[in-house]
Amino acid sequence: MNTNDVIEWLTIADGDFDSAKILNEATRKHFEVICYLCAQSAEKYLKGFLIYHDIIPQKTHNLLILNNICAEIDNEFKNIKTSCDFLNRFANDIRYPHQYEVTERDTNFAIAAVEKIRDFEPISALRTIT
Repeated sequence: MNTNDVIEWLTIADGDFDSAKILNEATRKHFEVICYLCAQSAEKYLKGFLIYHDIIPQKTHNLLILNNICAEIDNEFKNIKTSCDFLNRFANDIRYPHQYEVTERDTNFAIAAVEKIRDFEPISALRTIT
């Protein structure tokens, strides 16, 4: 395991999440972009966990696939599956014309979901590896 790689994944995840929160404070909110950044952040937190365990993550944005791989290492990941499932709808397709409307309520749930994933002990513990 390369500690620098893990830290880099977490740093990028934090940046995506910080950006989502900043955009959420804007006067003119782009809910789709905020939710997309939340999904991107969650993806990078999960991939950071996999890198820590010497697993090269699949090239996928599917949070449920990534969560399932993480759960093979630590069964506790089932506790954040609902958050991953919610965020998964914003993982990629949201950046293209779509059939569903994203609301402020979705944005609030997306931010809360990322906070749950970020603060989830197996992921938050990675911050102490240096």
